[in-house]
Formats: sequence, C-alpha cells, structure tokens
Amino acid sequence: MTSINFKREIADTVDRAVDRATKALAAEGFGILTRIDMHSKIKEKTGKDIVPTVILGACNPNLAYEAYNANSDVASLLPCNAVIRETAPGKISLEFAAPSGMMRILDDAKLTELAREADARIQRALANA
Repeated sequence: MTSINFKREIADTVDRAVDRATKALAAEGFGILTRIDMHSKIKEKTGKDIVPTVILGACNPNLAYEAYNANSDVASLLPCNAVIRETAPGKISLEFAAPSGMMRILDDAKLTELAREADARIQRALANA
C-alpha cells in the first residue's frame, strides 16, 4: 500500500478487469457511481494518447452516511476511486483508493475509525477482483 491506495496487478483486459473490480466492490457493499474512461477523455480533449485507464467512483452508502454525519467535510473526499490501468498488453494494474489515506487529511478520530473498516472492505475487494 502507498499512502493513498492499495494495488495489485492481474493478467486480463481492461474491460474484464473493470467487470471484476465492479463485482468485487459490490460484494463488499460498494456501488459504482461514476465511470470515467480517462484515456478516451484525454484523447478527446487534447488529441493525446495515454494507456487505457478507467476510473470508477465507488461508494459504500452506509459507510458514506456514517462518515458524512461524523464530519460533512468528508464529502470532498468521496467517492473512493478504483483505477484500472493497462501497464502492458494483458497486464492490468488495479489501484483502489485507501480510505484511511484520504481521511488523514481531515484529522478526525471518528473518520479514522470508519476508514479502517472501509480499508478492510477495499482490500478484500482488491484481493477478489
């Protein structure tokens, strides 16, 4: 883990990895609120190419509700991002945001406690994606 995310590499395609990540996150109570095909947007807006990269905005509504009620400033840090990026043909990097890394910004004990539970869920999802 870096200070902001959990990572692992898998052998797959971006599309199948997005599906795997979506299902693994759902099993831990996270729904996908947004999907950004970053490579397509960069190409569209700048004419430049980057490797296939998809960003999923994932949210566990129960944890988000608790976090928001504890400190409404948390809204600026939601949802949790899951990045699916091709690092080489057939190699995919899964990078799931570490809620604890994000919550350190607010220095709030209640959010830190909630983030530990979210971290555990995110790590299980990553292991199962």
